[in-house]
Amino acid sequence: MKRNPKFKFLLLGLLWLLTTAFTEPTVAPVDHSAYDRLLKKYVNEKGLVNYKGFKSEEKAFNDYLAMLSKNPPAASWSKNEQMAYWINAYNAYTIRLILDHYPVKSIKDIGSRIKIPFVTTPWAAKFFTIGGEKMSLDNIEHGTLRKKYNDPRIHFTLVCASISCPRLRNEAYMADKLDAQMDDQGRDFLNNPSKNKIGKDEAQLSNYFNWYKGDWTKNGQSVVKWVNKYSNMKISDKTEIDFLEYNWNLNEQ
Repeated sequence: MKRNPKFKFLLLGLLWLLTTAFTEPTVAPVDHSAYDRLLKKYVNEKGLVNYKGFKSEEKAFNDYLAMLSKNPPAASWSKNEQMAYWINAYNAYTIRLILDHYPVKSIKDIGSRIKIPFVTTPWAAKFFTIGGEKMSLDNIEHGTLRKKYNDPRIHFTLVCASISCPRLRNEAYMADKLDAQMDDQGRDFLNNPSKNKIGKDEAQLSNYFNWYKGDWTKNGQSVVKWVNKYSNMKISDKTEIDFLEYNWNLNEQ
């Protein structure tokens, strides 16, 4: 039986169209170097921020945010590339929120005086867009990072512009060293006496270990195990644990 060459080419073309239609194009991960430069310049080793400095380079900062807005994580990105994107986005948009209301003494002074969790707090405000979707800081932290990636170490990386928050790194999070950066944040946070006061018999921990207890106790883990992973002073199940009052003052130089 003689085959029609036109039919063969038509069939190949149809197969190509079907393949490309259901294959997501490869999208290069976001380059965080512009943000990295600003962090190195305007965040000190203690994690305190020179907000006036960020304001002086507002165009460069806004250009980075615009790049984030137009380039949401793609399925082709690795887990670390996606997580680095969302962590940087959370911290960068928090800085943007402070700049929009600067000078301000605390992030909690922003927005409604009556704070209803997930409704009227600064973290619930949908003040930026990613991939065409209006989003809030809560959307990033609770709806994306905590929900999708199941890694409690994110709590060491997200900085809510307050003194009791973990230190804001003076470098951007990068996929190729994300695990090392997160572990370093854990060590820094647990061994900083202004954020956690840890003794063998008594420990005053950050409220992070209270507010997000469910995250720290998943998969057979516990608050004690997480503390001992990073703290120089080890505790036990017999250690009396209390939680420090949270200092919401602005993390400003």
